[in-house]
Amino acid sequence: MSVGAAAPVLGPLTQTPPVPAAVSEASGPSTLGWIVRGAVMGGLAMLVLVFPLSRDGIEVNVYTEAVIYAIIGLSLNVLLGYAGQISLGHQAFVGIGAFTAAYMTSVHEQNFVAAVGVTMVVGAVQALLLGFVSVRITGLYFALVTLTYGMMAENSLFNIASLTGGSAGQAAPKPAGFASDYRYYYLCLAFLAVVLFVDWRLTSTKTGRALLAIRQDPRVAASFGAGLKRYILIAFVVSGVFASLGGALLAYNTTAVVSSQFTFQLALVFVIMTVVGGLRSRAGVVVASAFFSLTAYLFDKLRLYAVIDAIPGLPAMPADLAPLVIGPLLLIFTLTRHPVGLGQILRPIGRWLRGAPSSHPQTTTAPVSVPSMGAEAHA
Repeated sequence: MSVGAAAPVLGPLTQTPPVPAAVSEASGPSTLGWIVRGAVMGGLAMLVLVFPLSRDGIEVNVYTEAVIYAIIGLSLNVLLGYAGQISLGHQAFVGIGAFTAAYMTSVHEQNFVAAVGVTMVVGAVQALLLGFVSVRITGLYFALVTLTYGMMAENSLFNIASLTGGSAGQAAPKPAGFASDYRYYYLCLAFLAVVLFVDWRLTSTKTGRALLAIRQDPRVAASFGAGLKRYILIAFVVSGVFASLGGALLAYNTTAVVSSQFTFQLALVFVIMTVVGGLRSRAGVVVASAFFSLTAYLFDKLRLYAVIDAIPGLPAMPADLAPLVIGPLLLIFTLTRHPVGLGQILRPIGRWLRGAPSSHPQTTTAPVSVPSMGAEAHA
């Protein structure tokens, strides 16, 4: 380059700010879109509120049990999903709730409100006592403590004849005003709505956020001042109250409760249905819990028992084993295809029903202008 050549002058580095990609001018779904969403929501409402009216009383009891299982699934989700603690003895909470409600109604002749109130207090107390014992341990050791408690309740508490009625069981007639199977179904739906509201409020408060932080990383949560033991105890008590309520409603649905209903097999079903539904997903847990409750009923309606029995070499499968047959298969599918559970599938559907955008708007960036040369170099 010659000495007299003009030095290159760089032009200003200009860059156009990100420009939003083309989006629809409408701020939400169109009128037709809202009509379609309304039709879908109306269909769901018809399925939950109107369809049971077309069935006989026995089938309505099956649908009522599905609603009660949803409450029990939400109770385990508080402990497993929010606090990250595995409970393998949840059938004890449900069973004690069922026997307490039946005992208060049949022996002490208390009304439904008083019996359910006492049942929820008993559920809170037993959860608090067990929580004090196991709050210092976590993980597998916590699961073993709950497993031991469940086995103890199954082999000792549920065999107290004065409480459980012995092998004959304890009667639990439906509450006055809800003796009809249809009315009792709607009563259980109302309880499910209350539990969903309380669960939503729990996650919206400081306690819920602390529980989620503890589940993600207990050490980091403790460094920010979260009292690990206190919040785990709160989760334990809330879970015990919900589970005992579910047990009470289950007792009144069957009008009699026996100890053989609450075995370790039932605890496994509770854990599987909660995991398949998706931890921390209320909608996923409700749908999965209801499905697992209806498994034996659906197997019978679809005549799947006859298909299984026709396979050479396979023994006949009892109806109560249907959830344990399909449960592990769904669990494997969930862990391999949808690790977050059924809630991962339902979440975009819920966003669509609310009219929310399916994804965040993308942005496009204009190309950066190349620095211009004020004068060319001369050789």
